[in-house]
Amino acid sequence: MSLPTVTAFYESRTGSVQYVVADPVTKDCVIIDPVLDYDEKSGATATIEADRILAFIATEGYRLTQILDTHPHADHFSAADYLKRKTGAPTAIGAKVIEVQKLWKGFYNLADFPADGSQWDRLYEDGDTFFVGEIAARVMFSPGHTLASITYVIGDAAFVHDTLFMPDSGTARADFPGGSAPSLWASIQAILALPDATRVFTGHDYCQGGRAAAWESTVAAQRGTNSHMSKYLTEAAYVAAREARDATLPMPKLILHALQVNINAGRLPAPESDGRRYLKIPLDLLKAPW
Repeated sequence: MSLPTVTAFYESRTGSVQYVVADPVTKDCVIIDPVLDYDEKSGATATIEADRILAFIATEGYRLTQILDTHPHADHFSAADYLKRKTGAPTAIGAKVIEVQKLWKGFYNLADFPADGSQWDRLYEDGDTFFVGEIAARVMFSPGHTLASITYVIGDAAFVHDTLFMPDSGTARADFPGGSAPSLWASIQAILALPDATRVFTGHDYCQGGRAAAWESTVAAQRGTNSHMSKYLTEAAYVAAREARDATLPMPKLILHALQVNINAGRLPAPESDGRRYLKIPLDLLKAPW
């Protein structure tokens, strides 16, 4: 069985990494965690990143079969809806997104919002399988960073979203609504139990120490050199350190902007009577930096 060809697209505004994962034999591919451009200062949206990915797929002669998100993101808008409208490819996310929808529906007071996952074409359960061309893929439920986080294991490549960063950058925070440091520890242990040579692709990189952006490591490298997992060797030690660290972190600047879009599969709010779309920002919901 051939191994997937993985091409990363780094989005520097939010430090996000988007992926095209392809079977080099059949040319079938999936997109993972695409970004819809959004400028919080002007309120402008654009499809620069998504169009860059579509142009690459066309150049390579790939056939897009799915648009996958690993979780409802708190720091960028998902381009899943735009890509579906452009290509007709189905969208998918983890089934626990329903729990995230219920949580944030209440936070935004969205009385009529259907918190049932129907915004996606498929909701993946833990252990579900699919194919990218002839390459087998499976879904691992990986909660902790969010209630709904999943890992896609496609051939020898694991797409671990915001669970593990590059080894020099440690692990993801677990203090968002619905997050859990103990759950994150368990999810990381499951990822680190994959074969040593498994390629690990992370969802963000913040260029630790001024280095160039990076996103690929291995399970062996993560187990041996990750700055958190090689230091905090028990669940109790990790959870204590993770929770202490999280208590010092400000909320992502786009969390209240992004979640109302991302619990709706990347759909922007409907235009109002003046033809404009409006975001809804709940005040005094999350912790402040003071």
